Amino acid sequence: MTRVEQHKLIDELRDFAPLMRGKDSFDFEMFIKRDKDDEELDQLSQQRLEQLLLTYRAMKPPRKVKNPFEK
Repeated sequence: MTRVEQHKLIDELRDFAPLMRGKDSFDFEMFIKRDKDDEELDQLSQQRLEQLLLTYRAMKPPRKVKNPFEK
C-alpha cells in the first residue's frame, strides 16, 4: 500500500470517528498520528486499517438517488 492510498483510507474513515469505541478508536487515533508524521504503515497496521474500513463502510447508509426517469 502506498502512502497516498493509506492517506485516502484514513480520510475516508474520519467521518466514522465519532462512531468508534474502545480499541477501534484508539487504533484510528494512532493511524491519524502516524499519517500526520508521514510514517508508512507496516503490514499488520495496514490489515487493521483495512479491517476498520470494511467494518465502518458497511455501516454507511446507501445514498438515496432520485430516479431520473420518474416524473
